[in-house]
Formats: sequence, structure tokens, C-alpha cells
Amino acid sequence: MTAIASRSGALGVVTLDRAPVNAFDDAQIDAFGAAVAELAVDPEVGAIVIRSARKVFCAGADIAMMDSWRDLPDRGARLVRFCERLQQAFAALESAGKPTIAAIDGAATGGGFELALACDFRIARHGAKLGLPEVGIGLLPGAGGTQRLTRLVGPGSAYRLILGAELVDGSTAAQLGLVHHAVDDVPAAATELAERLAGMPPAAYAAAKRCIDAASTDAGYALERSEIGALIGTEETARRLAQFTAR
Repeated sequence: MTAIASRSGALGVVTLDRAPVNAFDDAQIDAFGAAVAELAVDPEVGAIVIRSARKVFCAGADIAMMDSWRDLPDRGARLVRFCERLQQAFAALESAGKPTIAAIDGAATGGGFELALACDFRIARHGAKLGLPEVGIGLLPGAGGTQRLTRLVGPGSAYRLILGAELVDGSTAAQLGLVHHAVDDVPAAATELAERLAGMPPAAYAAAKRCIDAASTDAGYALERSEIGALIGTEETARRLAQFTAR
């Protein structure tokens, strides 16, 4: 297996393990998508951590695979289909319905960083390298990177990182808002965060995430009202409100 799903208590873990750098080919996309889907529907899983079994988190698309298409007349169409599959896999991760955390303990570049951008939270080691270097080899981030990165940090930093093909370390990534935390011990920090998030009421978490995603639209305020009105009628919210007032 090149992407393995496992569970420890309420924590689900997707472990990337394809030699040498967890690059995505079609089989890796299939394995990754299946692992995420398995944990997303597991009622015992409260949060999902994406991690690597290797020194590199993920180096993105398999460049050797892409280069093997060099003399094929449908090379462009193959790349478009491949990018579409990556976009679909990362969109499924983004909409998993549970907190998702990218534990970036090594380089996350190209599609590897695009994978991390599809997670709710990103934790990186101080010295890890992150970025979208595709323009430097004559391409562009085609697995959602131009869209998610721009929404996350704005056009200015997106220009710097995408058009400049700049790689930054984890500390700089935290300063730019690319990751939420830069730490020395990524596995411990990711587990601590995942355990806290796994205890959040699922309905409230999902509703708040939808409102955050709608923040750049005119419908954001109306969605807030609609979501909070629905939440107040749930048993989980009633129970937690009663516990809070009883303190």
C-alpha cells in the first residue's frame, strides 16, 4: 500500500508511504482517496491526520511519470485528466466532514503542499521546506494550489510563492500564514491538536467551517444566522450548554 489508513482511539491517520518521496501517480491517488474515504465514514474517528512514513512529506506529482508522456500526442490531455483526479481527491479530503491536519515533518512541495492546503490545519517542522515550484519547470500548480493558496494568504503572497517558485521553511511559512504552527516535534503537536479537535461537536465544527468558507461571499452573514439557528435545536448543543451553565 502507498497510503494506509489506521485508527488510534478517535484519531484516524493516513500514512503516505510510496518510495522515494511519496509522489503521486494514478495508483497513489487511488490509495490516498480510499484511505481518506475509509476514515471519513468511520463513526469512531473524530479527526484525521495526514502524515508521512518517509523523510519527505510529499513531493507532489510523479515527474518521471509525466516525462514518460513526452512523445505521446495526448500528453496535454493526460496531464489535464491527472490534475482533475488530484483536484477531486483533495476536494474529498477538504469536505471529509471531520477535522483534518497535515503533519508536515519534511518537504511538502508542489502537489504535496496542495494536499496540505486542502487540510483544515497544517503543522510543519521549523526546517521543513514548503512551496509550489511548478512555474520554475514551466508548469503551474494544477491540483488546486492557485486557488487555495490565494484564498488563504491573498494575491501578494500567492504571487511571491507561485510566480516566484519560492520554497520557504516552516518558520517562514508560519509567519506568512501558510501553516498554523511551526514546531520541533510535529507528530506530538499534530496528535495533541487532533485529540482536541476530535472532541469538538461535529455539527458545530462543520457549520462553522461552512461559514468561514463563505466569508468572501455576500451570503456569509445569512449563513451564520441559518447555521446557528439549526445548531441550537440539536441535542448535542443543548447538552453542552447545560454543562456550561452548570459550572
